[in-house]
Amino acid sequence: MSEPVIAVYPGTFDPITLGHQDLIRRAAALFGTVVVGVAAAHHKKTLFTLEERLESVREVVHSLGNVQVASFGGLVRDFALEQGARVMLRGVRSVTDFDFEAQLAGMNRALAPDVETVFLTPDARYQHISSTLVREIATLKGDVRQFVAPEVHARLMKKLGL
Repeated sequence: MSEPVIAVYPGTFDPITLGHQDLIRRAAALFGTVVVGVAAAHHKKTLFTLEERLESVREVVHSLGNVQVASFGGLVRDFALEQGARVMLRGVRSVTDFDFEAQLAGMNRALAPDVETVFLTPDARYQHISSTLVREIATLKGDVRQFVAPEVHARLMKKLGL
């Protein structure tokens, strides 16, 4: 019998959205362990600090027994190998996402041939949601409650002083 597969789901999660949560829940049903890798994102200007993003992700996945949350700062390939992952999970919302993600999967395959990339599409209710749009709408004082969990919404409003 083969060992349960460990899957890594890397991202910035700034903030974690209902679309991310949908993928995590579905991946938890498919794989033995899902490690949500919260990227330090040195290349991006994030609204939330790394620690705040880790806390948010932990808060919304706490009920999923086979989901772990960890941070990483280098190549996702190195993180996946450190976790013992055989799968890297990527969410794809659109053809545009797929084009970029397919390129990334090819690079990751070249860097870590033993780690397979698996694409999941979010439920149709969440396909239009992106962290970037959530941040932008919230910053402009728009209502983003339908895109994030209540705990995440509260953190977002506090962070923006709203």
